[in-house]
Amino acid sequence: MSSQPLIPASELASRNPVRMPNESAEYRRARNALLAEEIELRRHIERVAALRRALPPGGEVRGDYRFEGVNGPVDLAGLFGDKQTLVVYSYMFGPQRERPCPMCTSLLSAWDGEARDIEQNVALAVVARSPLAKLLAFKKERGWQHLPLYTDLNGDFSRDYHAIADDGSDIPAFNVFTRRDGTTRLFWAGEMGDESSDPGQDPRGAPDLMPLWTVLDSTPEGRRATWYPSLDYPG
Repeated sequence: MSSQPLIPASELASRNPVRMPNESAEYRRARNALLAEEIELRRHIERVAALRRALPPGGEVRGDYRFEGVNGPVDLAGLFGDKQTLVVYSYMFGPQRERPCPMCTSLLSAWDGEARDIEQNVALAVVARSPLAKLLAFKKERGWQHLPLYTDLNGDFSRDYHAIADDGSDIPAFNVFTRRDGTTRLFWAGEMGDESSDPGQDPRGAPDLMPLWTVLDSTPEGRRATWYPSLDYPG
């Protein structure tokens, strides 16, 4: 973040030249007040990102984790490729599931279009516990082109990095690893869940990884409490 002092958000909002067709004075007052809050939210996101980047070194990766991708078996170090940072999403598509989690699938459908952009900066891997053939069959069905899918061959990675519940079912997990000076460490992981959720809300992280919710949050309906993505829709 810049070290320059920030202009108060309310002052920045007051400079907003945008006026919409046929808006009322009441709307404009409320909209500029909301704009000030949106500016504060943007600033808070930046502060949180700076705190994340300033974390001390995380735990060293010591497990003998084994995966299988389209190019054959690979260990965690191999998932980095030529990058120093690796983003791993644990996909809820374990052996107990005939079909994958619709919420994870919605997220990954959006990421498929971003995967090549992400990989210009960091390595990306989507890990699940189902056999690779099953993952690749669904990838083809879904029309995904760019997501790098891997099966966790023995489940050790999923178990150690909190992608398996006590009853053996799947949990979505988002982990970021770094490789510096020959040492692989956890940099950061999403840790929001049931214990940290607010009343009336599903557990979710912040910022939300799903573009779907970002779009719906800008509508009057918002996130409907009883609606979730589906794998298929009629028509």
